[in-house]
Amino acid sequence: MNPAIQQQWPLLLGNIRAAASDIFQHATTGRQLAERKSDGSLLTATDLALQESIGKILLSYFPDIPVLGEEMTENEQAAILATGNCWLLDPLDGTSNFSHGIPVYSVSLALMQQGEVVAGLVYDPNRDECFQALKGAGAYLNQQALNRRNDEPCRLEHAMAIIDTKRLPTGLAIAIATENPYHSQRSFGSVALDWCWLAAGRIQTYLHGKQKLWDFAAGALIAQEAGCLTATMQDKQILGSPLTLAARSAVGACPSLATNWPEWIRKHS
Repeated sequence: MNPAIQQQWPLLLGNIRAAASDIFQHATTGRQLAERKSDGSLLTATDLALQESIGKILLSYFPDIPVLGEEMTENEQAAILATGNCWLLDPLDGTSNFSHGIPVYSVSLALMQQGEVVAGLVYDPNRDECFQALKGAGAYLNQQALNRRNDEPCRLEHAMAIIDTKRLPTGLAIAIATENPYHSQRSFGSVALDWCWLAAGRIQTYLHGKQKLWDFAAGALIAQEAGCLTATMQDKQILGSPLTLAARSAVGACPSLATNWPEWIRKHS
């Protein structure tokens, strides 16, 4: 990784966290007017305000690194991604929650260098939790290291899961609904936070059928650095090269379930 980025990373985190916090504090509470984009997802004024503010901060620190934002056109995204060196920004991951006054959403930012995700930040403004990781340097929640490698072993039937069933193949979704292989499941609506809560040990298993690059890049790096499984339903690394704009499935697990959980998914797919 560029030494300048490592050196500036703490300052960058602080500035982005402060800017995002300020925007959320002044945003309309409760239901917020939202436009529906061509893919069916929602867009609010807060999405755009966050993208503009964070984009300016990034360019002030690193003017030579372009920002690939969720709210750009696909052609713009493809041109930036082709460089292999860019920021991947989802300014408001969980817009549907935000627009309905549900306090589960986040800011997600990752850095790609030479086609590889090397840094990630996920900020939860409702709990003032800042998850972050640099590749090879571990994962952190605020100032606390996140490391699941030494956790007590967990049995699958005792696991708390986050499962997004609506994007799964029908057969697998039915098996999930009828067999319930874990203790309990939830679905919260912010992919970036899903990965971070896996890294923090709040859940032990994770399954999602369709995530875009800006959805998973930061959170998956944080979970990976915490020692968790970060894969796809095709048994590939979700952060594996080449990274593209095509959506990927997501399978996550704490270390002790890194074999059993993917095996259960394969058996029922």
